[in-house]
Amino acid sequence: MNQLSTAKLTCAPRRHVLASALLAAGASATPGLPTSALAATPGGDAPPLAQAPRPLVFPPISVQRLANGLALIVAQRHGLPLVTARLLVRAGAEADPPLRPGVASMTSTLWANGALRAGKRVDAATLARQAEALGGGLDVSSSWGASSVGMTVATPQLPAALALMADVMRHPLLAEDELARARAQALDGLRVTLSSPSEVASMALRRSHWGDSPHGRVVTPAAVQRLARADLQAFQARWVRPDRAALVLVGDLSPAQALVLAQRLLGDWVAPAQAAPPTRMAGPAPISESLVLIDMPGSGQSGVAVAAPYLSSGPADQAQRYPGLVAQAVLGGGYSARLNQEVRIKRGLSYGVSGGPESFADGGMFSARAQTQHATAAQVLQLLRAEIGRLADAPPDATELAARQATLVGGFARQTETTGGLAALLAGQWTQHRPMADLALQVPRLLAVTADQVQAFAQRYWRGQPLRAVVAGDLTAAGPGLGEAEASTTLRLTVAELDLARDDLRQVGKR
Repeated sequence: MNQLSTAKLTCAPRRHVLASALLAAGASATPGLPTSALAATPGGDAPPLAQAPRPLVFPPISVQRLANGLALIVAQRHGLPLVTARLLVRAGAEADPPLRPGVASMTSTLWANGALRAGKRVDAATLARQAEALGGGLDVSSSWGASSVGMTVATPQLPAALALMADVMRHPLLAEDELARARAQALDGLRVTLSSPSEVASMALRRSHWGDSPHGRVVTPAAVQRLARADLQAFQARWVRPDRAALVLVGDLSPAQALVLAQRLLGDWVAPAQAAPPTRMAGPAPISESLVLIDMPGSGQSGVAVAAPYLSSGPADQAQRYPGLVAQAVLGGGYSARLNQEVRIKRGLSYGVSGGPESFADGGMFSARAQTQHATAAQVLQLLRAEIGRLADAPPDATELAARQATLVGGFARQTETTGGLAALLAGQWTQHRPMADLALQVPRLLAVTADQVQAFAQRYWRGQPLRAVVAGDLTAAGPGLGEAEASTTLRLTVAELDLARDDLRQVGKR
């Protein structure tokens, strides 16, 4: 057992500068009103007073392994009689077979829609009732790197909850009628998604940046319609195995109690004789055109999306991990970050800019997205591109750097305050092959990043690097200026011609 000691980390206060500034501004702008009057009503006429910094106490983390290869990760938190449990397998969308995107997601969806329990077939409604009787609900999901099932229950209900989770993941029915129902629901959702300019722009941007790599795959209606029960059964047999699995437990139990439960409920899970299969990984393979314009006549607004290179999660880029996190936060980490400042606050061109980074073993992507009026799409595109590139020449000053670091630290600290949030952090570390001990070092490493390091990161990844961009909307309403100056590197398509399954995005017959 690898026991990590408790780390006490001091979180920088996020609001003391803002509170002081507002108090001072209020006092000077209101002659005759003493500062003490403002301070006397915190949370009413004035912002709440900043409290003294509180230490972030990271709980001990235990990492054990069963004889069948399953990892057992436990974080103790005894304040409430609750435990969050998450059972994961290291296989997500990147493990989908070629030309079959959506298999991992559909398989995990059907885990909760029927399973064998004690040799009896149990349907979706009965599984839901059994979960509710334990005071929780089955949470199934699949994302890049992992598919999982989880529950949060009172401590006495944990053995029954783990038994239910184990049956759902290990013995799903993957029934044909449930697949048909889930397929219909997915198609309905995609119809809505593909009518949204911002969603279309985001999906096309992924293909534009990643190309024909596992992380460039996009689930389309045609792909959903192709999904067959045999695809799900093959995924289940190939990837759902104990030597690719982990059980994360956070809450009111000890590592010794967790080990007894895991061995009793999952110790009989036998790994196949053949070695666990590797996942096929590949770095970004951008399409030749740097700008894609997708005409969606009659759409209400335009979606604008820009992608920039970002670091990988591999060993070669680990020295850049924390400067990269701060750099992307300077650009897109919250309401007062640069992209939102330029697009929304200063110019009112959008309700806001969203986005963030993603890192995988062979590469990464930072993306920024906004929705705007058709006539201002070209301006928003220019602003997003310019701000990403400008960071290489204009590093954050001390105030900006501290604000963005506080945003990152505050978000991390809030996630550790709940059993579910902490379980998600531990699951993420395991999925990305990162040491659990790194979580206790997250805050000091973020706070140690300097403005020079942020600028060096931007110079390495964003200066002189091609930025991919997609604009989806009514191109006639957007005007002729959109893409005019870069016509030779622009791909223009109607939404009917767009084929998100093809590497070049162009529809050429049916696949």
